[in-house]
Amino acid sequence: MDLSGRVWGATRAEQSASYPCDLLVPGRSEGWTRAVDIAAPPGLVFRWLRQLTIAPYSYDWIGFRGRKSPRVLLPAPPDLSLGAPFLVFEIAGVTADEHITGVLPEALAGRHGHMAVSYTLRPHGETGSRLVVKVVAETGETTGRRLRRRLLAWGDLVMMRKQLLTLKELSEGSTASPAPGPSAADPGAE
Repeated sequence: MDLSGRVWGATRAEQSASYPCDLLVPGRSEGWTRAVDIAAPPGLVFRWLRQLTIAPYSYDWIGFRGRKSPRVLLPAPPDLSLGAPFLVFEIAGVTADEHITGVLPEALAGRHGHMAVSYTLRPHGETGSRLVVKVVAETGETTGRRLRRRLLAWGDLVMMRKQLLTLKELSEGSTASPAPGPSAADPGAE
């Protein structure tokens, strides 16, 4: 059992794997890894991940000011262009049906330290997906900064656990067929 708040649901291999967000935080950093199996294909789960550009899918009363995250897939998928909002991040990279990566905007990084995140998908089993999220957070040299980072890891764990379980439930309950993600010609694709 991990008492640091850095891991939930991720295997040792997933914790040590490389992710697109790994090189986006300058200086010393630490990683937090969260993961869940989803009984739905990556293309369908990716459609739900796209909706993280408009809603948090966590504890809405905290992260969405009491509004409800949509419980249906939107007919027009949200924009995934570089720099577009993605939760509290800005999109820094996308590969359709594989990952959405974001970085904390400079205004927030100045207050909270640099951070980046990658929501990654891979096929799992015959028709399912494995959703692994890696957060990279700048570590501080001072005791205050280290304590703040530890508290942030625990807060992130609570919120992201709820988010991943909500995305799992919605993806597994969806009957819609997966729509294609951004094409190679899409400016948001890598």
